[in-house]
Amino acid sequence: MRIAILGTRGIPNNYGGFEQFAEYLSKGLTELGHETFVYSGSDHVYQEKTWNKVHLIHKYNPERWMGTAGQFIYDLFCILDSRRRKFDIILQLGYTSSSVWGKLLPRKAVIVTNMDGLEWKRTKYSSKVRNFLKHAEKWGVNTSDYLVADSIGIQKYLKERYNADSRYIAYGTDHFSKPDSTTITKYGITAYNYNMLIARMEPENNIETILDGVLGSDCQMPMLVIGRYDNQFGKYLAAKYSSDERIRFLGSLYDIQVLNNLRYYSNIYFHGHSVGGTNPSLLEAMASNALVCAHDNDFNRAILGEDALYFRSTEDVTRLMNEKISKGEYTKFTENNSVKVLNLYSWENIINQYESFFREISGIGKTK
Repeated sequence: MRIAILGTRGIPNNYGGFEQFAEYLSKGLTELGHETFVYSGSDHVYQEKTWNKVHLIHKYNPERWMGTAGQFIYDLFCILDSRRRKFDIILQLGYTSSSVWGKLLPRKAVIVTNMDGLEWKRTKYSSKVRNFLKHAEKWGVNTSDYLVADSIGIQKYLKERYNADSRYIAYGTDHFSKPDSTTITKYGITAYNYNMLIARMEPENNIETILDGVLGSDCQMPMLVIGRYDNQFGKYLAAKYSSDERIRFLGSLYDIQVLNNLRYYSNIYFHGHSVGGTNPSLLEAMASNALVCAHDNDFNRAILGEDALYFRSTEDVTRLMNEKISKGEYTKFTENNSVKVLNLYSWENIINQYESFFREISGIGKTK
């Protein structure tokens, strides 16, 4: 099959979740014998025409100087280009800035959209933007031949909201099996004597709830906060907790080996995400043998089940901190989550599920 992947800034990954997903999926599909294409921005640091035998199609991306509006233009150029490529399948990752152009997608290709999370619920957006995102979500559903949901919660929502069927295929991750404690020493910490979180600095990730809980507790362990904090909310958080020496903002870290080791040797790994499907950072924490304390919502429970600690409020976090929880007391949680990663969320498994789905729908043709 000739398969195209749209909706990312490009590969190799230099940005985030969908880019990492496109990197793994495109490489995997290519190794399975398919001709795979990934659309990449003209401003991507990697400008070669191929990457691990994956074809790269670079299109003009004015986002850096235009801001958000540039994403819409970039997606338009990608879609227009796809009309002349004779793809069998086009996989769109997300719908936020592409679904407005949905009617321009080539009619002869089978259009599959990974619907991502509930973008209109993100509190960082204004009411006007959130209203637009509700429309964009509907357009994404209506202009796709097939939908993919990367969580059971999203699959259920699509059925209830639009009476739309979707194929559940989760996100993937690699199992981390070679820890090295020397990689964490430069951060002034010792194994199992610190807590941490990794997140974008956005309100719906409950970072303030977690850190307020730490602030009000008697726990003296360092609390590492990993993620860019140069946006408005991030600067607010860094200022609010600047007087507490326990709370340390480390900024962005992209070295996966360092991140995996930090997760592996942490005492408690906090996961505050409350909007979206299968979150990559949660799977990576599970794969790194972390003891997870997650925000209590359907999305997180669908992945973790009973193998995690949960919080809903600042008071919950403070209580957990004051209980002086030790990771060693919860080996059953970490072992069970490692098994889930190996059996359900390995990249090999996820790639095979996508390939099987693509084979199935390319034989069936369009449903609309």
